[in-house]
This record gives sequence, C-alpha cells and structure tokens, in this order.
Amino acid sequence: MSVALASCSTSSTTRQEPLRVMVVDDSVVIRGLISRWIASEPDMVVAASLRTGRDAVNQIDRVNPDVAVLDIEMPELDGISALPLLLAKKRNLIIIMASTLTRRNAEISFKALSLGASDYIPKPESTREPAAAETFHHDLIQKIRSLGAKVRRTVPATASPPLAPALERSREPQPRSPLAQPQLTHRAFSTQAPRVLVIGSSTGGPQALMALVTDLGPVIDRFPVLITQHMPPTFTTILAEHLARSSHRPAHEAVDGEIVRAGTIYLAPGGRHMRVARHGAEVAIALDDGPPVNFCKPAVDPLFTSAIDVWQGGVLAVVLTGMGSDGTRGGKEIVAAGGNVIAQDEASSVVWGMPGAAANAGICAAVLPLNQIAQKLVRVFSGDRS
Repeated sequence: MSVALASCSTSSTTRQEPLRVMVVDDSVVIRGLISRWIASEPDMVVAASLRTGRDAVNQIDRVNPDVAVLDIEMPELDGISALPLLLAKKRNLIIIMASTLTRRNAEISFKALSLGASDYIPKPESTREPAAAETFHHDLIQKIRSLGAKVRRTVPATASPPLAPALERSREPQPRSPLAQPQLTHRAFSTQAPRVLVIGSSTGGPQALMALVTDLGPVIDRFPVLITQHMPPTFTTILAEHLARSSHRPAHEAVDGEIVRAGTIYLAPGGRHMRVARHGAEVAIALDDGPPVNFCKPAVDPLFTSAIDVWQGGVLAVVLTGMGSDGTRGGKEIVAAGGNVIAQDEASSVVWGMPGAAANAGICAAVLPLNQIAQKLVRVFSGDRS
C-alpha cells in the first residue's frame, strides 16, 4: 500500500497505469485465450497480439510493452532468436517464455533465461483440459503481475495533459522512499551446528541456484543439500543437469526411497513434493503426489518441515527469489526447533516474494545479496555462527 502526501500547492493523488502486455504466439487460439485473460484483469491491458517474433521486433517501439509473453516455436523468427533483439530495443522489457512441455523446449527456456528472459511458463498440450488450462491461466497472470511490478509506472490520477513523450518512454522502476522500507529484524544465529542445507526457490530460482552452487563445494562435500524449486517435470531434469555442471558435484532429481548422503545435490522432481524421513539409521527421500501446497507442487514447506523431524535444530534453510510466501511457514518451524534461515535480499531477487515473506516474518539470521550467500554458508557450516 502506498501513501500520497498532499501539499497546499497540489491535491493530486497517484494511480498506477495498467501493465502493457504484448502477446506473441503463432497460434490464434493461444493468442486469443491469453489476450482474454489479460483483458479481464483490472491492472493489465493487451498492448498487442502478434503472430511472429518478427512482428514483435518490428512493432516493439510502437507498442512499448512492459511485459512480453513470447512463444518459442514461431514462423519467420522464433522466440529464442527474437529475445535478444527485443531486449536490444528495450533493455528492461520483462519477457516470459511460453512453450509446450518437451525436453527441447525446456532446454531452450533455460537458454532464454541466460539470454535475459525473466521467466518461463509451460503451455498445456491442450486448452480443452480444464485443470491444465486453469493452472496455466493462474500461473501466467501471477507471473505477469509479479514480474511486471518492477516496471510499473505511477502517474497523476487527475485527468491532466498526457505524459511527455520522453517520460512515457521511460519504464525504469520508480525509486522507493526510504520510509517505505521497513527495518528488518534479524535473529542471532543458533549455536547448534547445522547438519543439512535445504533450499527453496521459485521465479528467478534457476539462475540463482546455479550461481549459488558454484561456490558451495565445501558444504556439498560434507553435508546433504536438498532443493525444492517450483518447476514442472522435464524442467527439473534439466535444472539438475545444470546444477551438476555448475557445482562440479553430483546432482539429480530425487528418487523415492533413496538414501540421502553428503556430496550430492537432491532436487525435488517436478510435480511431486519432496520430504525426508528416517529409514533405520539412515535418512531417505520420500516423494508424494499429494495436493499442491501454497499453490505449488513441489512446494518448499514440506521439505523444510520434514527436515526438522530428521535433523531437529541442525537444519539451515535458504529462501531464494520467488513469488508468494512458500517456505515461511516451514522456516518458522525450523527456527522454533533451533535451526537457522537465510534469505536472499530484495535487490538481487527477481521477485522478492518468498524471501521477503521470510525476512519480514523476523525469522532470518541473515538477509544477503545472492553473491554473498555461498560465502556465508561455507562459514556457518565451518563453525562460524556470528
């Protein structure tokens, strides 16, 4: 919520302009469906509905969108080829890649993230499947809204003359007043030695995870590392491969019943919650096909809470960039059991939803930029809990 202060010289308040969304897909059915969804939202408008990447590149200056939903497979110019051309014309454009759920498209989506796309979303194979279409609808609108918040513009609410062209072209996020940034309360690190690292992430998570594990070798070698990233099947398979390359350590989608050991990164497979449980003297992975938690499957909270049953106060949790608040409930329980929580800071997060919820709940022992989290983890697991 924002508060506008009125002076004696002006009585203007502020309102937010709708997000301008450009839909680019060669399927007239998908274009129409997405356009109708966007048009029904009070804070969004369809800036353009286009058939090819070439159309998008040619019209971006005229359309001036805040967000583009970009299909991968299109005639004339596909999405992965159009992506850098669009960003060259508008560097702060939010681009969400949309593709059907195949390994090839998942790999292209990962490449798109490295080229500057903000996020990806899998399209259902058929829009005639109500549940799949509803999930696609919900996830797409949430991604547009959350990612678009970074470029949302504020304009006078009074019906004054239109914005000057130079101002209209500027899409930079408005600077926040220092008064709008509450002071975060940090807890002291628990004196209990951590025995496991659990990580939760969502939007922006793949890039964050790959950067994090690059410098996490000393922790991975000595302690189990378990990750839940909000992601569909196939995508998690490829993410695990990327994590293995980035960390130079084994990483794979967790398998139900396998024993958890140090030296390996375990990733929750898309579409299944990952928990851990005692199996005699060992700790084993427990996957389940239960309902979504916090609208997510896999969800972070099931991993976090199950880790307490196994390692009690020896759990160290990290909450990385992502929408929503998944991980906060589990984080509270970890802290209550004597463990610790670290969150990514707002400036380095693609979306400061999940880490922001944890930070604002007062459960974090540290809130750090992404490039400082690995160093801190290495120190904490080595005995420095200051």
